[in-house]
Amino acid sequence: MEDAVEPVRKIAFVCVGRAVGFGALAIAMTMLSLAFHPVLAFRCGAICTLLMAGLLTQKAMLAHRQPPRRTEVWLFLDERSRPSDERADRAFADILREVYGQFARLAFNVACFFFAMSVTLSIAGVRPFMALQS
Repeated sequence: MEDAVEPVRKIAFVCVGRAVGFGALAIAMTMLSLAFHPVLAFRCGAICTLLMAGLLTQKAMLAHRQPPRRTEVWLFLDERSRPSDERADRAFADILREVYGQFARLAFNVACFFFAMSVTLSIAGVRPFMALQS
């Protein structure tokens, strides 16, 4: 059984990882656009990443409700790897829940790091770069 679910796990990791990567790119661009104010940039990054972690957690909690045929992972699986019975559908949902959970934990850790950087820079007295010119 473990060998049968390994292709599903790998494809789920790639599909969810790609989606999280695009979200991370959007967050990074938002933070870069606020680079003139480092405290604000890290705080904004922390809030956006925390929202991403919340969405991933919600997806993990609701993975058992989503039919496997309506997932992106299903499209990338070959015919042999697709779940065919009720037990396989539950294993598929468990794998999706696990993968979403892994990425949610990662996003939460990154959000905590961004909050810590924001607080550290705030305590250190870092000001916006435009304020340094006057």
